[in-house]
Amino acid sequence: MASVVVIGAGFSGQTAALYLRKKLGSKHQVTVINPWPRFTYIPSLVWVGIGQMAPEKTMFELAPVFKKQGIDFIQAWAKEIHPDEQYVLVETKDGEQQKVLYDYVINATGPHLNFEGTEGLGPDHDTTHSICNIHHAKLARDAYFEQVKRMEKGEKVKLLIGTGHGQATCQGAALEYITNMHNDLKKRGLRDKAEIMWISNEPKLGDLGVGGISASKHGYIMSSESFMKSLFAEMDIYYTVQTAVQKVEKGKVYWENYEGEFGETEYDFAMLIPQFQGTKVKYVDRDGNDITSKLTNPAGFTIVDGNYGKPWSELKAGDWPSTYQSPFYKNLFAAGIAFATPGSISKPHTTKNGTVITATAPRTGMASGIIGKIAALNIVDMVEGKEPSHRESMAEMPGACIASIGKSVANGSAASIVMYPVTPDFEKYPEYGRDLKITDMEVGLAGAWIKRTLHTMFIYKMKGNLGWSLIPE
Repeated sequence: MASVVVIGAGFSGQTAALYLRKKLGSKHQVTVINPWPRFTYIPSLVWVGIGQMAPEKTMFELAPVFKKQGIDFIQAWAKEIHPDEQYVLVETKDGEQQKVLYDYVINATGPHLNFEGTEGLGPDHDTTHSICNIHHAKLARDAYFEQVKRMEKGEKVKLLIGTGHGQATCQGAALEYITNMHNDLKKRGLRDKAEIMWISNEPKLGDLGVGGISASKHGYIMSSESFMKSLFAEMDIYYTVQTAVQKVEKGKVYWENYEGEFGETEYDFAMLIPQFQGTKVKYVDRDGNDITSKLTNPAGFTIVDGNYGKPWSELKAGDWPSTYQSPFYKNLFAAGIAFATPGSISKPHTTKNGTVITATAPRTGMASGIIGKIAALNIVDMVEGKEPSHRESMAEMPGACIASIGKSVANGSAASIVMYPVTPDFEKYPEYGRDLKITDMEVGLAGAWIKRTLHTMFIYKMKGNLGWSLIPE
């Protein structure tokens, strides 16, 4: 009997666990370690953050799902992975520790939200807000409602949305939040009382951490930059890009731009995405030595089968990981946000002051699910005595960003951005790096339907309900 441990129950971990159970059958053991008792559908937190969806509609209890699937569940923090002795050291909320033995392990822990990377950033400082987890989304909602009350009294407010660190990712989530906020205030008849501002580390508006997107529309090539400029102009949203937030005080952010110039922006409410780092899980060898720096990159993400260390200008599609297997321990895999990319997709920039301003590569949602599946199927291969045969790098997989502008399926809207592949492949698609027959950008009601349908479908899938595997990642 093989024992497979999955650390994390987000998109990647949950997908991996379901496929492992489906493919391995009951004669093998599948265990999930997760500190929280619930799965949260993170993409819908943009709606929670403005009060357009109840928090409980984005979550479900994990224990009943795992019991039905025959998956063991340990609610605890993974503190250490001991790859030589093949166990995970976990700690429960009561402070108790135990060893969880494994034959194979998938690190699918998701991100550490590095608020401490920007002085004064985050809900703990009562300065800025986040929609990266359910607790933060509820705090953002309540703070937003306070601004709504002010506007209802006739006051004017400044709302600042974007990224809160020079190396932050998830610009798409911030984009959804700002467009939903615009739409909500418009419905309330308060849009004229709000100055809405976008601040981002992107090299260009619409870059989204994927180097920007081009699509063929009606005989001409449209860029995501022009697409977003048009959208923001229509919504009267001010924007600043090429900017790293360096310090936050109540009501004010201090920033540096590409030119190395410093400035500040005042606000009444801010939702700024922090930098993502690898979750603080330590790797320890058989002698008790901390080998985390060997198995992870400086940001704490686990090194897998990518080609690391090349300058950005020399990176190619073939340098991106495809099996998500550690080169140091063949029974260790990393999936979703937990794996280390070989570099950024967007062009990096360092200011004359030494500040790195780079929109780092997103690997949430669809990408996380696909990677979780690939890692799981490769472990199935190994359990069956074969070499890992499943490969799909981010330079081979599609990506989509459905930026909701309003939740209603009657009169809502969404900016739908589809790209293939996520990481450009300029050898295969020399001119734009992507297949323009697939890559597309649209705004309309259809996007609102897709966004709401995805919410229902993926919660259904993540529960492992009948026919779950027929729903694509």
